[in-house]
Amino acid sequence: MKNILVMFLSLTLIGCSTTVPVKVNFPEAPATLLEKCQDLNKVKENSSLSDLIKTVTSNYSLYHECASRHESFIEWYQSQKKTFGVNKK
Repeated sequence: MKNILVMFLSLTLIGCSTTVPVKVNFPEAPATLLEKCQDLNKVKENSSLSDLIKTVTSNYSLYHECASRHESFIEWYQSQKKTFGVNKK
């Protein structure tokens, strides 16, 4: 009986001390955050002042849309780093 108990305890301790490597891959970023920003519009030669203002306004909107996506990507990336423990030693 004593031998069985010793064997059971040794098997239990061996089973508990074995570490199983678990590899979790860092997730891919959402596709909407990886889209390339649109090129800004260029002013055509001999364009009127109103066309110039329309182009500037359009470019302003495109820039802020791109900046917003960039900020969203940074937030996503930092939250994933915390979740997956990147840079922890």
